[in-house]
Amino acid sequence: MDLKNLTMDDLKEKFAAFDRKTLIKFGIGIGAIILFLIIYFAILNPMVKERKAKFDDKLNKLQEIQQFENDMVSIRAQIKKLGPIVEKNSTLFHSKAEVEGLYQSLSRFAGAYGLVISKIQKKKPVPILKPGIAQQAEELLQQNQISYYKIPVDYEIKGNFLNYIKFKRAVSRAKKMLNFDKELINVVQNDKNGSVIASGELTIVGLPNEFF
Repeated sequence: MDLKNLTMDDLKEKFAAFDRKTLIKFGIGIGAIILFLIIYFAILNPMVKERKAKFDDKLNKLQEIQQFENDMVSIRAQIKKLGPIVEKNSTLFHSKAEVEGLYQSLSRFAGAYGLVISKIQKKKPVPILKPGIAQQAEELLQQNQISYYKIPVDYEIKGNFLNYIKFKRAVSRAKKMLNFDKELINVVQNDKNGSVIASGELTIVGLPNEFF
């Protein structure tokens, strides 16, 4: 290019061409940045957030599983410790279902000795309070204040006197706690078999969580 022959118009044309190229490159660069930002915020960022949320959820679940495993170890230890107490109570105390089935249970004993149970009438369970708990209205009691419940039962049994004694002995040897608190024995007149009518009150016991 001959600089001597370069005119002002040539310079303007050169600068105009340079500005157009620069602007085009600059515009392409800006466009690329804008496109990247659109892709990032519209597609990539939600994907990243979703994966991060899943990862955080996974960590929380792993922590919960670890906590559950620790709790299970503690619970197993408590169960092992309470095992002998539960076993003892289960053999002594009656469940609510067992109380409801008391007639059938006693009938099996009575039937084995040729006796007939003519009356079984359960009364309202009576709460027996733990030591140190003052007597108060039953509706004010809390379950943890009650040691156990005593359930009175009126009964009447007919049959041979000796068999009745054997029946009582068999019942007393049963695992479940049952006491004959009141007893009245009347001989049946003019009966050649020596039959009697035994009546009175027996009591059984149940746990608070069954009868509260």
